Amino acid sequence: MKKSFIITIDTEGDNIWSRSIDVKVENAKYLIRFQNLCDKYGFKVTYLTNYEMAESKDFIKLGKSIINNNTGEIGMHLHAWHSPPYFKLTDNDYKHHPYLIEYPLEVIDKKVKFMTKLLEDKFGVNIVSHRAGRWAFNKGYAKILVDNGYKIDCSVTPGISWCEQLGDPNGMGGTDYTDFLTNSYFIDLNNISQEGMSTLLEVPVTILSNYMVYPKLSILIKLFKDIYKRIGLPRKIINHDLIGVLDRIYPKSIWLRPDKNNLTQMIKIVDYSVLNNFDYIEFMVHSSELMPGGSPRFKSRESVDKLYQNLNLLFNHISNNYKGTTLQEYYKNKH
Repeated sequence: MKKSFIITIDTEGDNIWSRSIDVKVENAKYLIRFQNLCDKYGFKVTYLTNYEMAESKDFIKLGKSIINNNTGEIGMHLHAWHSPPYFKLTDNDYKHHPYLIEYPLEVIDKKVKFMTKLLEDKFGVNIVSHRAGRWAFNKGYAKILVDNGYKIDCSVTPGISWCEQLGDPNGMGGTDYTDFLTNSYFIDLNNISQEGMSTLLEVPVTILSNYMVYPKLSILIKLFKDIYKRIGLPRKIINHDLIGVLDRIYPKSIWLRPDKNNLTQMIKIVDYSVLNNFDYIEFMVHSSELMPGGSPRFKSRESVDKLYQNLNLLFNHISNNYKGTTLQEYYKNKH
């Protein structure tokens, strides 16, 4: 029996990384190309939708179509600084992009309620799947999701810490997922890194350590780093930080998420998952990354065309062992 391939899209405004107060949604017009590619392989898409995209006529049209054709799911994604009801947290929320977990619990609850009702009114379905904005999640947020009828969360990025990425400049940064489980699990509401008895299923994004995928190479790189740190090399010979370069080429963790040149890594993740009998793999991308100029990663039409070439090869490879599943469908299989 084929396992589940879950495609999640953070469905949000254009180039949120620019931190502009003027949020546009032109990328909604480009999503049909991605949907058509997924349809080609019988894969389903979970569109985790934030406030501005929930108001986009182009996206509403696409969303209703995928619901009617049973080719995807609408879930919720929340950017605290731009999602009603508004609550000023910093001197410039559009500049700092504060995490929702930095707001008072009653404000979090109001924002979750607003977004849930908005999406349900726009699309005429119950909204049960969720991903936190900027990957920020904690037990208070989890309890609010349960209280508002959510069944699935996919905010966890195993092995990744966001603590150094500030929201509120006076805050503590994002969530540390270093010791979280990599497989899906029903959350313990007192400790969301552990399995418990709640009704909320956590479905982490597929992220593996480089050591798991490239064990021999990882050992060699670690050995080189240790020697480099111990001995050092004169800047006259090497005028850049070799360790920094190696970290960019061979990061400690690799995601099932497209970058400009990581097709080989993504295929390695898939092969490792098949070999180790993972019951699902979860791919993620931002909606704006599918539009030329919509993100720092894919700035030109050529780069987006190359992205689609890679995605076609990746999806073809995945189709040999996995079937397309929405988050909600995966939940039903686990429940």
